[in-house]
Amino acid sequence: MGNTVAREDFEWVYTDQPHADRRKEILAKHPEIKALMKPDYSLIWVVVLMVLAQLTAFYLVKDLDWKWVVFWAYIFGSCISHSMTLAIHEISHNSAFGNSKAMWNRWFGMFANLPLGVPYSISFKRYHMDHHRYLGGDGIDVDIPTNFEGWFFCTPFRKFMWIVLQPFFYAIRPLCINPKPITRLEVINLLAQLSFDIVIYYLWGVKSIFYMLAGSLLGLGLHPISGHFIAEHYMFLKGHETYSYYGPLNLLTFNVGYHNEHHDFPNIPGKSLPLVKKIAAEYYDNLPQYNSWIKVLYDFVMDDTISPYSRMKRQLKGEVKQE
Repeated sequence: MGNTVAREDFEWVYTDQPHADRRKEILAKHPEIKALMKPDYSLIWVVVLMVLAQLTAFYLVKDLDWKWVVFWAYIFGSCISHSMTLAIHEISHNSAFGNSKAMWNRWFGMFANLPLGVPYSISFKRYHMDHHRYLGGDGIDVDIPTNFEGWFFCTPFRKFMWIVLQPFFYAIRPLCINPKPITRLEVINLLAQLSFDIVIYYLWGVKSIFYMLAGSLLGLGLHPISGHFIAEHYMFLKGHETYSYYGPLNLLTFNVGYHNEHHDFPNIPGKSLPLVKKIAAEYYDNLPQYNSWIKVLYDFVMDDTISPYSRMKRQLKGEVKQE
């Protein structure tokens, strides 16, 4: 095994993303799928319970030894934090209250954001909608790594560190690729988050704050669930842009592993995506798929042909409408 990967640039493609055409075909053949395009009200109660679980954890760790604070931040807090980012992903698609109550979803996203410690929900919504509309779009889709990431993180050790530092890159990449003016809702998100963090510190002290922030950092970095970041769109097979995962961690991640299904039908909540796959099995069963996010992480690090460059990229044409 060599020291550097063979790929030295992104895979530039000159075709539209496949999801819109497949959606039209599936709906023409299976119009009953339209009945799944409705809010998932159970998401509201799941998120409330997750917030309460983290509040309970903040209280329970406040007097523990530091080694146990770190232990529980990784074992429990990281799972809840990463799962909550995927709840926020669901909310960004208006899955909690429906499209007719878009602002209810924005406020609820801020509420779900609180146990993460850093403001995230509103900005994520703005950039994630661009990811769906302009998948792989050069200068638009900030899910695509920067040229520096592709160039520098090219050995097994460097790719391992790239995985560890994923929260950092996801935070700064939008500022490098597609910076947007700050909106009123983002300011409110920031102020609400700072107020929450101050209250937690005042009530329970620095260990609770550390547990909260460490859980978010660890959960989005070197963690089994983080395999979905790479599994979703990195080309382990040339010519295939989006991949689904059908393993057990979907139970913790609102079925984000059903990623072909999600991009085909972004207005169907994650709860119903397994039913989409079942109804339109002839479209999904033969697509490349994963059963282990841990293996995805291992293969990404150890395979010399895979790197942050292993993404399809498009030069967008015509008018681009961003969030």
